[in-house]
Amino acid sequence: MLSDYATHLRASNNKRGRPYAAKTVTAYTKAARTLDRWIGQISTSDAVGVVLADFTQCDAPALNVFFRAHYDGGKGERQGGTHTLQRNLRPFFKWLSEEYDHPNPYDDSRLQRYAHPTDVRPTTLSEEFIQDLLQVTGNGSPRVRAFEKVRDHAIIRVLTEGLRAEELLSLRLDSLHLDQGLLGPVTPLKEARASGEGRIIPLQPKTVVAITRYLRARENHRRANPLSPDYTEDLWLGTRGRPKLTYSGLYRLINRRAADAGYGNPDNPESRSIVHPHQFRHTATHDLLSAGVSEGDVMTLQGWKDASMVRRYAADMATSRAHSAVRQLGDRY
Repeated sequence: MLSDYATHLRASNNKRGRPYAAKTVTAYTKAARTLDRWIGQISTSDAVGVVLADFTQCDAPALNVFFRAHYDGGKGERQGGTHTLQRNLRPFFKWLSEEYDHPNPYDDSRLQRYAHPTDVRPTTLSEEFIQDLLQVTGNGSPRVRAFEKVRDHAIIRVLTEGLRAEELLSLRLDSLHLDQGLLGPVTPLKEARASGEGRIIPLQPKTVVAITRYLRARENHRRANPLSPDYTEDLWLGTRGRPKLTYSGLYRLINRRAADAGYGNPDNPESRSIVHPHQFRHTATHDLLSAGVSEGDVMTLQGWKDASMVRRYAADMATSRAHSAVRQLGDRY
């Protein structure tokens, strides 16, 4: 059933009339698999007061028990994570309703809704943390030749430019304009994709150098050989037989490097999940505003059309920037 559901998603369009992105298909099917595992865990026990054999027996009261169990064991996600899970399961039950005539529990008023938290502020990474990540990946030294370390250093550098994870992962060789210190146009997201809009990212000088050194290391990768049947124009090549870097690979990469730098306990896998790629985007926004870049220019660089996004991403360090700006004025009288 889950395989059929994934096939259905790949063959369907979203509400904007465009095919679902691969990342969306993965998120929706992962939500269904999470529910499937829970059904398997309770199938031999009535300890939670619910016994289900399969998806088609899920009604609103059963889902209430499932979502509450996820909320209580959310490992820090709680309200936000449960809201996302509930949202990502909605298309699955709509599909069940259409294909199996299963009453949709989302149409039942008894279903308890988990709202997205409204008071969550993005977390800005400290300068020391980013410097430590760069240090453990070679700190840009030309003496470092190991492919994975050179690649990871370049990726961390590019993340500090404010790209979304999907934008970074979709970069190709023709996205590079290193002689001009530019990157792009980066792949537009969501509504911007339909209009073909893109944006050009100005790179820090050290980012240009890091990418240049990575390109030299990349030349020795078998997938970088134009004569190879595995040749690809994707910028970030994978290791251990993987064709290219994926989001999960990027997530593991930065948390592995964080562990290498001494953040968390490397012997405890749970402690490695201390940072996610999007936090670099929050940090880039703070850096730009701290440097005196106007909100309008930040919106252009980050690909936003609504000024509220600037305020949301900048909220975490707003007080710090205000204090710094006032201190720079010195004595006003």
